[in-house]
Order: sequence, then C-alpha cells, then structure tokens
Amino acid sequence: MNANRDSNLKYDYDLITLGAGSGGVAASRRAAAHGARVAVIEGSRVGGTCVIRGCVPKKLMMYAAQYGDALREAEGYGWSIGASHFDMRRWAAAKAAETARLEGIYRQLLANSGVELIEGWARVVEPHHVAVGKRTLTARHLLIATGAAPVRDSIPGIEHCAVSDDLLDLTDLPECGAVIGSGFIAIEFASILARLGVRVSLFYRSEWPLRGFDDDLRRRAAAALREAGIALHPGAAPNRVVRDGRNLRLEFADGEAHTFAFVLNATGRRPNTAKLGLETLGIALGANGAVPVDARRHTTARGVYAIGDVTDHMNLTPVAIAEGRALADALFSGSTREVDLSLVSSAVFMLPPIATIGPTEAEAAQAGHALKIFESDFRPMRQTFFGGHERSYMKLLVDAKDDRVLGIHMLGADAPEIVQSLAVALACGATKAQFDRTIALHPTAAEEFVLMREPARVVAAQGVS
Repeated sequence: MNANRDSNLKYDYDLITLGAGSGGVAASRRAAAHGARVAVIEGSRVGGTCVIRGCVPKKLMMYAAQYGDALREAEGYGWSIGASHFDMRRWAAAKAAETARLEGIYRQLLANSGVELIEGWARVVEPHHVAVGKRTLTARHLLIATGAAPVRDSIPGIEHCAVSDDLLDLTDLPECGAVIGSGFIAIEFASILARLGVRVSLFYRSEWPLRGFDDDLRRRAAAALREAGIALHPGAAPNRVVRDGRNLRLEFADGEAHTFAFVLNATGRRPNTAKLGLETLGIALGANGAVPVDARRHTTARGVYAIGDVTDHMNLTPVAIAEGRALADALFSGSTREVDLSLVSSAVFMLPPIATIGPTEAEAAQAGHALKIFESDFRPMRQTFFGGHERSYMKLLVDAKDDRVLGIHMLGADAPEIVQSLAVALACGATKAQFDRTIALHPTAAEEFVLMREPARVVAAQGVS
C-alpha cells in the first residue's frame, strides 16, 4: 500500500496500543491529549508488570522486610518490644487491595483521557488491522507495548519452579528455599525472603551477583547477602530441576544435588511477542523474541512502533514511559524530541539497597577516560549506635581530564533516594569541584558525596575516546 493511498483510508483509531502497562498507558494518554483517537488493548490487568506484579508489590514486600529489621534494632535504641511474627497472609491481602486500588486509578486515568480500553488478547492480522476476539479494529498507527514475562524454559524442569509473579501471591512463606539467578529479581527477593525469616540459598553462574553493575558494588552486595544469612553458591547454576514429591531437586553438572521445598526461578525475562502476529507485518524478531526498533522506536514495518520491555533494550518502567510519551509527541504533534538514555538511574531494592547512574569503572576506562576514583566505605550512625554491621559504600567516577563526574554508585540505606537526587547534577554535567563547593548537610549519609577530597586511586584509560 503506497503512502498516498494509506493517507486517504479511514481508520477506527489513530492509534491502537497493545498493552496497558505503564509505557502503553503513558503513550496512549499523551496521544489522546494531542487529539488522537486512541484505544488500548489489554488481555490481563491494567497497570502491567510494574504496578500489578513487579516494582510496586516487590517494594511493598521490601518495606515489610525493613520493618523486621527495625523491630530487631529497636532494642538498641531503648525500646522494649515483645515477640513479633510476620504474617504473609495479611501482607498478601493488603498487597492485593493496594494493587486493585492502583489498577482502578489506571483505568480511570484512561477513561478521563478519552482512551478506550478494550479487554482481550490482541493479534495483528495484517497491516493496520488488529483482531480482538471476534472484532477486527483498524488504526493508522500500532504501538507494541506488551512488556515481558519470566522465562520458564531456561533449563530442563525449571517450569516446576515458582517465578516472581507466584512469589508475590504466596500466603505462606517456606522455612527454606532456593533462588536461581543473580540479577535484579534474584537478588532482591533473596534479600527480602531472608529478612522475613526464610533460609535462602542463592545459585548463580558468575563469581559475583548483579552482572553489569560496578565490580565494587557487586563484591559488597555479595558480602551484604552473606551478612543477611544467605548461602551463596557462585559458579553453581543448576542444569536440571527434578520434582521429588513435594520438593524440587536441583541437579548440577558435577553430580551434586540440593533439594528444597520452594525454588524461585529468576533466570531472566522474555519479551511478550508470542502469538502477536508480528510476522504478518514482516517484523523479524530478535533471538529472544524482542522487537527491533530504531532510536525513534520505529520497527521495520511502517506505522508500527514498540516501546519498553518488549524491545529488551533498557527494561525500566520510567524508560518505557519516556519512550511512549516521546513517540506520541512525534506522531501527533510533530515533535522531534528524542529520549536521552545516556544517563539513566537504576536501583536494586535489596537490603541494603543499591543505586547507580553512569558507567561502571571498567566501562568508563574502556571508553577512553582516565579516571580519579573517590570512595567512602563506612558504618552509618544508625548502625554504630546499636552495634549493627550493615555498611554503606559510595563511589564517584571523575574524568581526570575535565573533572566531570561520570558516574555515581552506592550501596547503603536510602541509596535510591540519594542517587535519584544526584542524577540531576550528572545530567547538568557537574564537576567534582562543584561537588566539593557544596556545603554538606550534617548529619546525613548523603553528605559523604560532597566530602570526598582525595582520590582512592587513579585509573588509566584503556580504550580510545
């Protein structure tokens, strides 16, 4: 179909979005604000992974674990507290009520924005045409925002294991359990479960958890997990899971085996593209099912776009939201603004949490930067008072040539809140001299970021700038 003929066709909608997660909802509402006729198709709950079965309930579970820490620490601050017990059933009921409330808000936001919500599973049947049940809808533009789901076939038998969705719906916690993996999901839930009284064993391939993070954070994360009582098994990923009555047996290449009543499969996520019918548009998916897009989120099919986790590019909710809004602006207001993903903060909500922005030390050096590394490793005031062992670690990567702060890495209480604030400084191109001129707010942990005066070491550039 040529462009002129296409422009003269009448469509049911200007935009149909497949998926009502955070990115899809944001894009649809922005498009409607520009006057577009918009529909969102969703086969599950409105709100997507982050709101319903990801970031939000996960952090609510982290808060529950933190309260356990607070109760144990309170005696050192003069409080007399009797025996305490965590009731997973009560937490699960409260979590379900909260996610239902948030889903209701998302539905209302769509309605108030003039976006039509169509409930059902969508399939693209030909260019501009989407089938939902017995209906076929047409749109000038199609947006794929279907997100991702846990991988359930990474090794034989792993389909018997729980995934993060299942864990968040538990009403009783096991006495002991295993976690397979060492990414965000594995580390967060291992840490949370341990704080809630579960004896946790963590199995993963690499030497340190959290591949892709700065090595100094990775080593300290491993130490924090051990301090929490988690049994770490680096270099020991199982190659098979076998159901053994009510238990699951993890089998390893060397013949070793471990049996657990509960096993969490946290071996990754895969884009939700199966059965979408994208092959009818000539879109060749990536090896893991991801939808390839260019910098403007255009696919190889004209009039078809993709954002968020379904592209498997940078799987963070705020990125999907930013991509969706920028795309809607481009399609319906003529904006040429692109989303800058060169500096994106991320956090791991383990206990204590991790937050980071900018390259790792290895990445910065490999990119051709000679570096000054500033570090602070200490036991926070809150911990020292009652004899706690939890530590905080802060790290600045500074370009030795122009004094610009390239990266910030932190493990410790409030790390996500602190790094989010400092992300503004990095986006503005702040230098170490400007950090030094900033008067500290005392007593806080964050003041350490403006009190680091002497570099811990200097690192030579390894690549070509």
